[in-house]
Amino acid sequence: MQLLRGRPDISLAAMPDYQAILEKIHKEVISRRPDGQVASYIPGLAKISPEKFGMCLHSADGESFSVGDSAEAFSIQSITKVLLISMVLSAAGRKIWRRVGVEPSGDPFNSLIQLEHERGIPRNPFINSGALVVCDFLMSL
Repeated sequence: MQLLRGRPDISLAAMPDYQAILEKIHKEVISRRPDGQVASYIPGLAKISPEKFGMCLHSADGESFSVGDSAEAFSIQSITKVLLISMVLSAAGRKIWRRVGVEPSGDPFNSLIQLEHERGIPRNPFINSGALVVCDFLMSL
């Protein structure tokens, strides 16, 4: 029985079949007709078919599992905001909350109105002004 590297208490036989899990999710997702429309106001998204779907999982021990259109390049847009705040929280902890809030804005992600009312402190890291503050914070680490 092969053991997972670094974890002598877990055998590979006990690990989930990630490829089968991804394939099951893929089959369910592609069986549904896409709702809505792609964001036509964003050139990087406007030309992409809403039928595209892919997933790729890289495990900590170097294994890769993928399905669908996972090898196709795509524009990640605002998902970078999640990655950035994750990096800052990992590197500096809760200090970021001194410079950006955690409240919903109620305004579009690119609005500056709330920022003016809050005297330059963005409401949260997921609106554009908040993401800029998070980037600045990350660069100062």
